[in-house]
Amino acid sequence: MSRDTGGGGSTSAARSRLLTTATRVFYAEGIHSVGVDRIIAEAQVTRATLYRHFTGKEELVLAYLGQADLGIRAQVEAARAGEETAVGEVRAVARSIADGIRSPGFRGCAFLNAVAEYPDPAHPVHRAVLAHRQWFLDTVTELLARIGDAPADGDGRHLVMLRDGAMAAGCLFDPELVCETFLRGVEDVVRSRGA
Repeated sequence: MSRDTGGGGSTSAARSRLLTTATRVFYAEGIHSVGVDRIIAEAQVTRATLYRHFTGKEELVLAYLGQADLGIRAQVEAARAGEETAVGEVRAVARSIADGIRSPGFRGCAFLNAVAEYPDPAHPVHRAVLAHRQWFLDTVTELLARIGDAPADGDGRHLVMLRDGAMAAGCLFDPELVCETFLRGVEDVVRSRGA
């Protein structure tokens, strides 16, 4: 966890600038390709300020992924809100994923991108990616279990794989075609559950 001392507005503002800068450049260019000197320069803070808030780059990467995790959880909850059925919730979550793929500057899944750079399963970044993915798998499996009577584990994994494929393809090919294929695949999963 970060070592934010919480000592007033400037401390919070500096930490926020560091995290905002790291998020932008890590997502756009990759984690290993960006050094702390660049983050310090672009965030307009001193090296001492960086180390006051984060023990080093790894902790900054973990904070970046933590922020991404919170954002995706909020996106999923917002998509589910107001839906009256599990089928509606699954479709709304899928549409929110498609909207993300269509968004300007889309560069794939932050978590898949990060795990490609941290392949060691024991590394804290790799473990953070796995924790996020387990939450997402659990969430969609729980939603799918509310549709039909069959066990939903396989369908949950199928939906996650559809999402992963769409996230990878969305920054390589026409996002509209990718999203159309992804949403059609989600509909196939929903129909296979008897909806």
